[in-house]
Parts: sequence; C-alpha cells; structure tokens
Amino acid sequence: MERKKKTLRDFYAMKKCNEKVSWITSYDAQTSRLAELAGIDMILIGDSVGNNLLGYKNTIPVTMDEMIIFSSAVRRGAPNTFIVGNMP
Repeated sequence: MERKKKTLRDFYAMKKCNEKVSWITSYDAQTSRLAELAGIDMILIGDSVGNNLLGYKNTIPVTMDEMIIFSSAVRRGAPNTFIVGNMP
C-alpha cells in the first residue's frame, strides 16, 4: 500500500500535538526502502556520507554533485518519504 508523503505542515501539526517524529540517516536505496516500509517519517541524507562512505577525513570535501547522487538513490528507494539533504 502506497502511503502519503508527509509535508512540513504535517510535521508542524505533529509538533503541536506533541507527536514523535521518526528520522533515520540513509545514503542508499535499499536502506531507504526498508525505512519507508517501516513507516519512518523522514530520511536525512547527511554530508556525513563523506566520512562514512567516501573515505574523507571530514565532511568538508563533499560536493553537491555527490550529494545529488546519494539523494537520488534515497529518493528511488523511498519515493513516499520526506527527505532532507544537508551540506557542510
């Protein structure tokens, strides 16, 4: 069953009602698919991909092109989940 993707308004309403929001960090389609199946509200594609997957010493060298690649993979895996990407 396809679920409705949450919006910022949904998150504001959840905060107003003191509802908990579930987040997970993911960099790939498979993990993101499982997060969506589990009902996770939001997926973060962190610049920590630089340290964790790309072998950089810190997040500074992560490029926008790299973030777009990982964000695209996450979106393919979780088409109905709100995603957030960040940069250093």
